[in-house]
Amino acid sequence: MKKTVTLGALTVAALAAGAAGAATLDDVKARGELKCGVSTGLAGFSAPDANNVWQGFDVAYCRALAAAVLGDPMKVAFTQTTGQTRFTALASGEIDVLARNTTWTFSRDVDLKFEFVGVNYYDGQGFIAPKSLGVASAKELDGATVCIQTGTTTELNLADFFRANNISYEPVPIETNAEAQQQYLAGACDVYTTDASGLAATRATFETPADHVILPEIISKEPLGPLVRHGDNEWGDIARWTLNALIAAEEYGVTSANIAELSSAPTNNPEINRLLGTEGELGAMLGLDAEWAKRAIMAGGNYGEIFEKNIGEATPIGLSRGLNAQWTEGGLLYSPPFR
Repeated sequence: MKKTVTLGALTVAALAAGAAGAATLDDVKARGELKCGVSTGLAGFSAPDANNVWQGFDVAYCRALAAAVLGDPMKVAFTQTTGQTRFTALASGEIDVLARNTTWTFSRDVDLKFEFVGVNYYDGQGFIAPKSLGVASAKELDGATVCIQTGTTTELNLADFFRANNISYEPVPIETNAEAQQQYLAGACDVYTTDASGLAATRATFETPADHVILPEIISKEPLGPLVRHGDNEWGDIARWTLNALIAAEEYGVTSANIAELSSAPTNNPEINRLLGTEGELGAMLGLDAEWAKRAIMAGGNYGEIFEKNIGEATPIGLSRGLNAQWTEGGLLYSPPFR
C-alpha cells in the first residue's frame, strides 16, 4: 500500500547506499534465483495457493522478471513483507526487487534511495464498510473507528480527508491486511481504509462479500509499482523494461497464444520484432539474450492477460480496467517504444 519516511528513513537510505554497489544481475545469475519481496498475502495480488505456490498480479511480474533473466519463471524466492519491513528488506539486499502494492512517492524515490521502475496499477485510497452500518459516503463517517495499516501513507491521507470534511474518527492501527480483515470482521473498527484494489481483494475473501460496500470516495492518488535500489542502473533497466514488455505486448496484440508464431520469424511490424528479439540488439543492451522479453511474456501472458486472470472482472476480485486500460483504450498504460 503506502509509506512512512519519518521513522528510520536515514537507516533505510544508508542501507540502500551500502547495497547499491553490488551488480544485482550478477548476483541473481550466480545464485540462480530471483529474490522478490511481496505482501504478507493479498488475494489476487500475491498469496500462496493450496499447494503453497505463490500466485497473483504482483507475483506474475516477479515470474516474468525471473524468466527474462534466468530463463525460468519458477526460479523465484518470495519474501513476505509488511508496510513496516518492505523498505529495509530491499535496502539491505535481502530482496532484489519489491513487487507489492507500494505507492510511488517523492520521498521514497529520493530520500529512501529507491527507484520505481514504472506503474503497474493506478489506484487510490478508499473505504469499505458493512452495509449494516447504513452509510453511503465516507463523508458520513463522523466519529467512526477506522482500521489503518501502520507504515503507510494511509494515516496522512485519512487525517487530511477527515479534517477537510470537518469530521472526526478514531484510528485502529493494524500491521497486515490479514490483521485488518480479522479486526474489521470482528467489529473492532467500523470501516477499513486502504487502496481500493486492496479493499476489493479483501472483500472477495469474505464469507458474504455482498454484505460489505466499498464507499464511492477515492481520497488519494496511489500509483503502485515495482521498485529496486538506487545505484544499480543496469538492474533498474532490466526491471523497468520487463514491465514495459508486458504492457507493450498487450498493445501490439502479442499474447501467450500467438507469441510462438510471432517469434518464429520476423513479422511486418518492426516493433514486435524488436520486442521478441527477431530484429535488432535490444537484449544485448540489457546484458541479456535476444529472447528475454519473449520469455517474460510467455511466463504469464501480456499485461492484459495477467490482469484478467488474477484480478479482472471475471475473478472474485472483480476489478475493471479503468485507469489501467491501455492508452489506446482511454487508460493510462503506456510503454515507451521498443527501438
